[in-house]
Amino acid sequence: MIQGKGGRRAGHQGLISGRYLWGGLLIALVFLATSIFILVYEFAPAEDVIEDLDAGQVAPGDILAPQQFEYVSEIRTQAEREQKYKSVSTIYTRPDPKVARQQVERLREIFDYLETIRADPYGSLVEKSEWIAAIPDLTLSDIVVDQILIIDDNNWSKTRQEALAVLNQAMRGEIRENQVTTMRRQLPTFISLDTPDEYANVIVDITEDLLKPNTFPDEARTETERQAAVNAVEPVKVKFEKSESIISAGQIIGPREKEALEVLRSLRQPQTSWTQDFIAPAFLMLFITIIVSVYLVQYAPGALMNTKRLTLLALLLLIFVAAAKFMIPYAGLAYLYPVAALTMITVIVIDAQLAFILTTVLAFLAGYLTSDNTTALVIYLIFSGWAGALVLGRGQRVNDLLLGAVYVSIINVGVLLIFNLDSIAPDNLASLLLILAQGGGNGLISLALVLIGLFAIGNVLGITTSLQLMDLGRPTHPLLRQLLLKAPGSYQHSLMVGNLAEQAAERIGANALLVRVMAYYHDIGKIQRPYFFIENQREGVNVHEKLEPQISAQIIISHVKDGLDLVQKYRLPKVIKDGIAQHHGTSLVRYFFHQALKAAEEKNVQVDETHFRYPGPIPQTRETGILMLADVSETTVRALKPDSAEEVDHIVGQAMADKLNTGQLDMCELTMADLHQIRTAFVDMLQGIHHPRIKYPEQIEADEDATKQENVATQKSQPSPGRKPSIATKPMSSRSTPSSLHPAETESRPMPLVRRE
Repeated sequence: MIQGKGGRRAGHQGLISGRYLWGGLLIALVFLATSIFILVYEFAPAEDVIEDLDAGQVAPGDILAPQQFEYVSEIRTQAEREQKYKSVSTIYTRPDPKVARQQVERLREIFDYLETIRADPYGSLVEKSEWIAAIPDLTLSDIVVDQILIIDDNNWSKTRQEALAVLNQAMRGEIRENQVTTMRRQLPTFISLDTPDEYANVIVDITEDLLKPNTFPDEARTETERQAAVNAVEPVKVKFEKSESIISAGQIIGPREKEALEVLRSLRQPQTSWTQDFIAPAFLMLFITIIVSVYLVQYAPGALMNTKRLTLLALLLLIFVAAAKFMIPYAGLAYLYPVAALTMITVIVIDAQLAFILTTVLAFLAGYLTSDNTTALVIYLIFSGWAGALVLGRGQRVNDLLLGAVYVSIINVGVLLIFNLDSIAPDNLASLLLILAQGGGNGLISLALVLIGLFAIGNVLGITTSLQLMDLGRPTHPLLRQLLLKAPGSYQHSLMVGNLAEQAAERIGANALLVRVMAYYHDIGKIQRPYFFIENQREGVNVHEKLEPQISAQIIISHVKDGLDLVQKYRLPKVIKDGIAQHHGTSLVRYFFHQALKAAEEKNVQVDETHFRYPGPIPQTRETGILMLADVSETTVRALKPDSAEEVDHIVGQAMADKLNTGQLDMCELTMADLHQIRTAFVDMLQGIHHPRIKYPEQIEADEDATKQENVATQKSQPSPGRKPSIATKPMSSRSTPSSLHPAETESRPMPLVRRE
């Protein structure tokens, strides 16, 4: 085991075991190797801008041909071929005379049918109209049908001849499928000019439905001609002279430009510099790893001994190193790099001072990755990250995060204004808007990442965050509501223990929010059987008077197991479970143990002490140690009802000395100096609550009468041998204080804490 420099223990964490050092070394090596891989993989020189360009992107600068080169453009050649292919029109077959003869013959059949109808002497006009309308090939209007029936035979004969001539003439020409409608519109032009209009309408209506395409696409010939046109296209060659512009700055990369870039990439010889591309980033990440590791060993050994948080730190750093790799080289993204998000998460979850170290090393990493205005970017990121850490401080609320994001945005904009004063002018509003967008956007992105990160850390990685603790500390939480309704005395006790523990934690630099929330839930198991605990009993009613001491002790002890079951049911964090399991440690339920000893003496039997001890474990952290001391101090003082501040101090000292001497604090890393600060905090709080009050004359007389009546009742009802005395006014379980803890009436000074050897 090792100790910090000069024997000083940073953060009161004490010695670091070799197991934690080797575990931390392994995590550091994995982080170093991964971070080097992130920086080196596909590492390109800063001046090479073509490697990252793709179709749809905007060229950041002019790209010139480094030499004369020529290539066959597949894209241009294919475009030329497609144009030639589409330029060949569809080839149609010659007009088919069979189609014309079929349609003319069909027209004769129709006229023969119409003449039969016209000559029928027995059919009425209505019946004849229906017969004409039923002809499948024709769609005739009612006017035309009537005209067909009333026309005289002479004119009907002329109409028939004219209709046959019109259809014959129309079908002689080329009619494609898409030309049928056009040909129908042209039918009136084929009719003889001396034909009356009423007869012309009959001719048009009868013949237009008989027009059909007589020529069709010749797919085989068309495809042959198109392929011949495509094959005739020569490959298109593109030639660039040296220093000729391939892509202009601001131009959107299209398929042709992308093809030229791919040819240009194939012509370029890879120029790998081991010094610049591998050794430099490797040494940079090595220095960063060493700096962070030395800081953790010297000033934050608590984080080093927490494997889960150390792994989280390495993971966060890797994420932000990767983000720097992909954001910093681009001027438009560099000032949006959310380094403040890392610092705020580090302050909340790991260590506040460490946040400043991480900000500084990441800022220098960004300076290494950028090639444009390095000084401004490094200073900008340092101030941005430090602002997040300083403003957040010990903030534990969402409002503190919102305020931190606002201040980070203000600092960002201020630094950018300092470095861009020359470019800001009244007529250059775009520059000012860009600064505001970059600075404010950085703050908003940082806030979003902090909220998302804390949610992931708390719910996915299982690391309790301040936001979770704040949520658990709300009085509206279902478990706390049940505790208030079912065990109001235990609820008030938990609140008081929380206040005591919080004050003590703040004085020794422990996690005050964590210990306060643990205190709220440490007795949550009492809601299962609330009236077995004295703080929830009505005065004069004690259910334990009718139970055996061992049974009573087991009921008292069971509130720890019941609390753990509720924690499991409601899925509360592990730290709450630790607070419940460890706040009594392996303490002895003394009152019932003494009762059992008395009963055993009468029966001449042995008492198993393990049946009267809590299962433990003893407190493993400073916070659970504070919780144990706050619990026993508050209960003891409340039970003994001291009359002066000296008595409060003496009772607290005795209670804490008992826990110290029975080994309950051996694993929680609390020093004697810490215990002195904790005792002072407890006494300051408790003496303000249990201070003596002035009694009015009526109260004095009432107290004297009550004392006389109590003395008379005591003389009349002495307890019989073997009867269990009432414990209604005595503290129970680990809060039972032996007679040695009662303040001595003749003692003028409180007894100091003495550790039993």
